[in-house]
Amino acid sequence: MSKPPPARYRTTNWSSYNAALRKRGSMLIWVDKEMAWLAPHEGRLGRP
Repeated sequence: MSKPPPARYRTTNWSSYNAALRKRGSMLIWVDKEMAWLAPHEGRLGRP
């Protein structure tokens, strides 16, 4: 049996859609090149 095709949603109210995107806000991530993060060594190899 094959999977049904995914539903396609068509945006009809663009002003509401754009307002919702603005309301959601933005997430900005700053990365410091000087920062060095080293995870503690657990003594085991491979996946847990």
